[in-house]
Amino acid sequence: MEKRILRLGMAGGGEGAFIGAIHRNAAGLDGDWRLVAGAFSGDEARNRRSGEALHIDPARTYANIDALLTGENALPADERIDALAIVTPNHLHAPMAIAALDAGFHVFCEKPMAMSVVEAEAIAAAAARSGRHFGLAFTYSGYPLVEEARARVERGDFGKIRLVQVEYSQGWLAQAIDTEGNKQAEWRTDPAKAGLGGCLGDIGTHAYHLAELVSGLRVTEVCADLSIHVAGRRLDDDINVLLRLEGGARGVLKASQVAAGDENGLKIRVHGEHGGLEWSQMEPNSLTLRWLDRPAETVRAAGPGLAPSTLARLRTPSGHPEGYIEAFANLYRAFATRIRGGDEWFPSVEDGLRTMAFVEGVIANDRSGEKWTALG
Repeated sequence: MEKRILRLGMAGGGEGAFIGAIHRNAAGLDGDWRLVAGAFSGDEARNRRSGEALHIDPARTYANIDALLTGENALPADERIDALAIVTPNHLHAPMAIAALDAGFHVFCEKPMAMSVVEAEAIAAAAARSGRHFGLAFTYSGYPLVEEARARVERGDFGKIRLVQVEYSQGWLAQAIDTEGNKQAEWRTDPAKAGLGGCLGDIGTHAYHLAELVSGLRVTEVCADLSIHVAGRRLDDDINVLLRLEGGARGVLKASQVAAGDENGLKIRVHGEHGGLEWSQMEPNSLTLRWLDRPAETVRAAGPGLAPSTLARLRTPSGHPEGYIEAFANLYRAFATRIRGGDEWFPSVEDGLRTMAFVEGVIANDRSGEKWTALG
């Protein structure tokens, strides 16, 4: 398998953006990627400053996505980018991803995949006709002990799964900062840029993806209650969803961005016939296992007894914390492996389509008089 450094371009993520820097740090962690080009901002001065700060050749700091794709394709094959990272607000995901795929580039995109199922399907079609890979930044799926949890459920440690409970609790939008100049809050609460869901699309999709990934079960129906707690806000900031899953399992998904004082409280519990597990993003190096017939256990990152697929995601010895950047880097490393011809899992088109169906199903249920809404 070829092992050259892959060349990365970036759309968005310029000066003042949070997630762009996270992507760049993660992509560079294992030496698989080198950022060589970008269209970082629609503001000319900010775009230029961003390119300079990142030591990008001014000729490859492009004014917009069209210029980037045209300019890169004009370069020799051994110089142009291999993939484009899209780290923009949601409304730009589909047009940028489709254009990049059709131009012959792989795409690694922020979540949610798009503004709607229709847009997501258009991205999937572009990926299929181009033969290029499309990856999604469902970051928490990259944590080693999330993989350990998934592997233990898959091998049947807990018997048939009965219960799936996932919670994602933040408090950063507890006040109306979206009307007070906070750029990150502004676009996330604007339907024209965020899409149909606020909290639902931003962090509810993370929770949903984690629930299906760890349990190994698909959600078949939802019963939802969406709320707006901050006066004047146009998109939900708090959601509660009952889940029916394959095989008769039942679940609960709770996500909020108005839980004042909470930081980034993503937690999951899965229970089967014989026991269950619990994992928390804020204590990511511990996985708790609970049993009917023996004391609870705590599995530690890099400790004994881990699955081979878990060990492949670890970088440091036991007792040395690994966190958000490392989990993100696992996704970029897997994406690079696939581009080079290997076979390593990362969140892709199917995950994006599933999460968009969840968003639309939850909204449809909340707006209807139906108790349950089936997911497509």
